[in-house]
Parts: sequence; structure tokens; C-alpha cells
Amino acid sequence: MLERIALHQTRLRTPGLGLEGKGVALGAKGLVLLPSIDRLVAWFSVYTREHSLEDLMPSLEIQLVRSKLGTREITLGFAAESSDRMDRLAETARLVGGFTFTGTSRHFVQYRDAGAPFGYDATQLISTDAGLVLYHDKFTQVYELEKAVDLRALLLRLMPHVDPGTLAEGGPRFIVAEQGLGPALIHYLVRSRVDGEVAVGEWPPESAFDEGPIRRTIVRLADLPPRMRPLMATTPGITSFLPAGPGVAVQMGYRHPVALRACPVFDPNGLVLIRGGGSDPWTLERTPQMGDLRAFARVELRGEEAPEELTAIGAHRPAEVRVPLRVVPSVAAWRNVTATWVTLEQLTLLRRIAYALPNQTIARTQIAVTPRGAFLRCPAGIEAIPLGTFFVEIHPNLFIPAGYDVIPAVAPEVLYRALGAASSQVLFIDPLASAYAVDDAAFAPLETMILESASWEPLVGQAIELALAEHLVDLKLEGLGAFPMGAAEVPPAATGQTVPPPQLPVAPAGQK
Repeated sequence: MLERIALHQTRLRTPGLGLEGKGVALGAKGLVLLPSIDRLVAWFSVYTREHSLEDLMPSLEIQLVRSKLGTREITLGFAAESSDRMDRLAETARLVGGFTFTGTSRHFVQYRDAGAPFGYDATQLISTDAGLVLYHDKFTQVYELEKAVDLRALLLRLMPHVDPGTLAEGGPRFIVAEQGLGPALIHYLVRSRVDGEVAVGEWPPESAFDEGPIRRTIVRLADLPPRMRPLMATTPGITSFLPAGPGVAVQMGYRHPVALRACPVFDPNGLVLIRGGGSDPWTLERTPQMGDLRAFARVELRGEEAPEELTAIGAHRPAEVRVPLRVVPSVAAWRNVTATWVTLEQLTLLRRIAYALPNQTIARTQIAVTPRGAFLRCPAGIEAIPLGTFFVEIHPNLFIPAGYDVIPAVAPEVLYRALGAASSQVLFIDPLASAYAVDDAAFAPLETMILESASWEPLVGQAIELALAEHLVDLKLEGLGAFPMGAAEVPPAATGQTVPPPQLPVAPAGQK
């Protein structure tokens, strides 16, 4: 009755069956055939574990069908928008023992599988007035539609499974107490400082012997302390619920077989409380008005013989409680180390270190020389000067030793006010808890105080009369004549006499 669709095949016999862009045979609807109700629950349980039913809800139909043999089965119909959706639904159906079909009206053929990647087509259609005809490679069956199954009613009829692991889960929860336990529960939660909201719900009488509606106290908590969870789960008359989705909650100690958070069938403005142990769920069409839990705490009044209120006859400032300031070592990391205290004994070493300091450190550092030593400050950090006692600035103009904390652990503003220093003074607290105040005006740039004045001596220029008294040399050139060597004399080496060096004629002063 079925044939595999080949690649690029365009002619199909099943009414409403066509080929999508990928070449897969697909009708307007998809259908999953399940043999029993437990297989339907298994399908919902598997599918909602990773996917939501929100996109299926507008077209989802659950039908109870009956075959010619009288057997009843369940069909799950939905809009087949794409092969991706159908593949996901068919994979879930195959896992729980169901069959997947696709079609448009009454005739549905088997959806594609590994044997037919592009799907199937019916070679011969059955002529019948039945509401549903299914074509499979293993069977062809005609079904009559018996009745529709409401998903919300099905989920409420399912009994939750026992799951003790939910007792330790945190997060929001609802606590429902019977009418006689409501006030005691509220007082217990308020006394334990548990924040929440409370309301009173009314349900119809369970039998004709009840005089009026049944009232129960409903408490909504953002979280329940771990020490209270076993108590709320085992106390008779008190039932605790964990939210399982918008408008629905499941009793603690149980877990619903279907992920209710993925089933948007409950009204978010109402409340459905699903109980375990075979009990019927409690349903509230609208969540009642809730108030702060502390507003319903038990009120206690003094006795009638209590004395009248006492009126004070005066007021004065209470006595001060003062303790000495202490400086103790700390293991915290050093931060904001911007000052150092160099004692008088270390000033000589500071002078030697000054030759190795970079220009930026010298330009940014300020120094104040006092009878107790030199105090140096650098907003960018004083670590470049590895000398003295480092200080951490915990407040403007207030320094404590690096690696120490002050006790009592008061705020820096309070400590600064308690020391009582003027705003123009800089306070330093040493490891012995002694405070020293240095006037802010005493600090000067280090570069202006680092060089001492160099010794110098005056140099006077000498008189220039001696240079002016020197006689000038006057050179005169005369002609050599016809015999320039006639006047030459015998050299001294030939006669053995020492001849004085020739002297040039010097013109008298004033002649040229």
C-alpha cells in the first residue's frame, strides 16, 4: 500500500501531500499514534524534558480513536510546519513505541524514516467514511474518532511520583495550612523572621455534612530555611508545595511525570496545587489577595492593671564610653602606601639614596623635616624610596603604619574627628598608637630641598698693560740685486766658531 518517494518525484497520490523545499513529503498536519495512555504520558514526559509545548499548543489535538476491532488508541495531532519539527516529534514517538504520520484531512501516510529519506506515498486509497485512515508499511487501519482528551485535565489526573529529593530543594514555595493551624503557622514564621505573604482560600464543602466552605491558609515564601523544610513536609495539617510552572505547584516529596513548566495550560493568575498520595488537586481560579506575613502576627497587650506610661522629667547626654586606641598587625594586603617616616638616624642614608631616585619620584614627592625626622608624601606611591616606616592613607591627612589596623575598628572619619586635629594638619599614627601632627604648610617639594648651596669663589681678571707694552715686529723686504749670494758668509761649521743667531732689525716704537 505504500511506496518510497524518489528524489525529484513530483506526482503524489495522497490528498494534501506535497514536497517541501528539502524534497520531503509533508502534509499540513502531523499525527502520532500511541497504543495507550501511558505511552501518551511517556511521550509528553520525554518531549517536555528538553522542549516546550508552547509552539504546539495552538494546533495540538489529543483524540481517543477506536478501530474496527474495537481497540482504543490515542492520536496526537498538530500542525506540521516543517520537516525539522516533524523529525523531532517522530524521534520522540519512536522512542516511546509510537508511529508518526503526515497528511492533511483524513488520510495520513507514514512519515519518512531511514528506509525512505523522502517519505512515503499511498499507492491505493481506501474509500471510507471513517474519520481517520492511516497508511503504514506494516498495516493500514481505519479509525473512528471517539472523543477529545483535554491536556490540562490529563495533567491534573496524573498522580505525581514519590521523589524525596524535592524535600531539600530551595527556592519559592507555597504552604497550605488547615483552618485551625493557620494562626499558629503565621506566628511561628514571624517569630523565626521568615518573610512571606499570606492569604485565605475557600473551597466548596467536601460533603453534605460540612456547614460551609472550607477555608485554608495559604502562605507564599520566597525561600524556606533548611531547618524548617522537614517540619513543613511532615506536620499533619500542613502541606508544602514547590512551584512547577506559572500557576501550578506540586507537593514536596513528589514530582510530576511531565515537566509542567513546558506545558502552558495553566492560568498564571490562578493557582493549581497538585497533591500526592492520590489526593485531588486544590484549584484556585484566581489567586486571593495576599498581605504581608508580619501584618498577621499575634498581638499581645499589657494587662489592665499595667501602670501608666512614664514621662521623663529631663534629658541629658549619656556618659561617654572611651577606650584607648590600639594599633595591631594586619594580614591584609598593603594598599595606598603614600607616605614614609625617616628618622633622624636615617637622614644620612636618605641623602645617599637621593642620588639614585628617578626624576618623576623627586618631582612628585613632598618632604617635611621635623625634630622627629623627615616625613615624605607621594600621591603616586612612596615605594620608590625604600627607607623609613611606610604609612597608608586611610583618610585625607590621616596615615597609619602599613601592615597595621587600628582597633576599635571605627570608620576613618570617626577616627579623624576623635583625634581632634585641625584641617591644616597631617596626622601620622605610629605602631605604638602615638599620633603626630605635621602642619600641611611644612611640606615642600623634594626637588627644591634636595640640593644644598654649592661653594664658589670669585675670579678677577688680570691687567692687560703687559700685553700692550710688547714691541711690534716690523718686517722689511729689500731687493736682492744682481748677485744675491755675494754677501753670503761662511757657515759656522766650516770655521769651527760659534756664530750667534741672526737678529732681525727692530724698528723703534712708533715707526713702521
